[in-house]
Amino acid sequence: MSWLRPLGSTAMQVSALGLGTVKLGRNQGVKYPAGFTIPDDRQAGALLAQARDLGINLIDTAPAYGNSEQRLGHLLKGQRDQWLICSKVGEEFEDGASRFDFSPEHTRFSVQRSLQRLNTAVIDIVLVHSDGNDMAIMRELGTLEALADLKREGLIRAYGVSTKTAQGGVAAAERCDVVMLTYNLAQRDELPVLDACARLGKGALIKKALASGHLEPSSANPVQASMDLVFGHPGTSAAIVGTITPDHLEANVVAVRRTLGLG
Repeated sequence: MSWLRPLGSTAMQVSALGLGTVKLGRNQGVKYPAGFTIPDDRQAGALLAQARDLGINLIDTAPAYGNSEQRLGHLLKGQRDQWLICSKVGEEFEDGASRFDFSPEHTRFSVQRSLQRLNTAVIDIVLVHSDGNDMAIMRELGTLEALADLKREGLIRAYGVSTKTAQGGVAAAERCDVVMLTYNLAQRDELPVLDACARLGKGALIKKALASGHLEPSSANPVQASMDLVFGHPGTSAAIVGTITPDHLEANVVAVRRTLGLG
C-alpha cells in the first residue's frame, strides 16, 4: 500500500497521515487527557518542517482552532504548494465557548476569511464542522449548497462534512467529496461510513484515530493497533493526528508505515 493515497475521486493525493493543528491555536475546551502549552513560532515551524520531511502533505485546521489558521498562513509562507490544507465552516470558538452558524451567508464569509487567514487563493478541502445535527445541517440549512457554489467558483477544491453520527456520515458520503469521521479501537460505530466511502469512491479522513490520547492499553502497542485498525479498511484515505510532540509525530508515522508495509 502506498503512503500517498487518492482522496476519493478528487484527484488529490494525500499522505496517509495528516497533521491536525488545534494545538497550534487553542488549549481551552479541548478533550485531551493533559494540559499543554501552545508552541511558539519556532517550535511550530520546526514541527511543520519535521512533518514535511516525514512525507506528510496534509494539514488540518479550522476557525474553531483558535488562531491556528492565522499562524499557518504565516508559517507556511513560501511553501503553500507543498501542502494540502483542510479547513472547516460552521463552528466558531469565542470567549472560551463554541457557537455554530451553518447558514449559507456565514459559510461564504467563513471560507473567504479562511482564505485571507491562510494567505492562499484556494483551500483544498473545506468541511462542515458539525454540532451533531448532521442530517438537519445537510437537509435544511443550505450549507452544502453554499460549499458547492464555492467549489464551482474555484475557491475550494473539495468539500464535505466532519460528522458526528453514522447516519450523517453515510449521507455525507452520498452527497459530498470527503467525509471526516471518528474511528478507533474504542469507537467503531461509524464503520458504515467507511464502508460507504469505499463503495462510492469518496475521501475518508479519520479523526480521533488515537482517541484524542485516551487509548486504553488493549495491546502492547496501542498506537500500532490503532493504525492497523484504521488502515485495515480500504475506505480510509488518511488519519489526522493532532500532536505537537516531535517524538510522537515520528512514532505515529513509523506505525502507519509499518501497517502499510513500507518499513
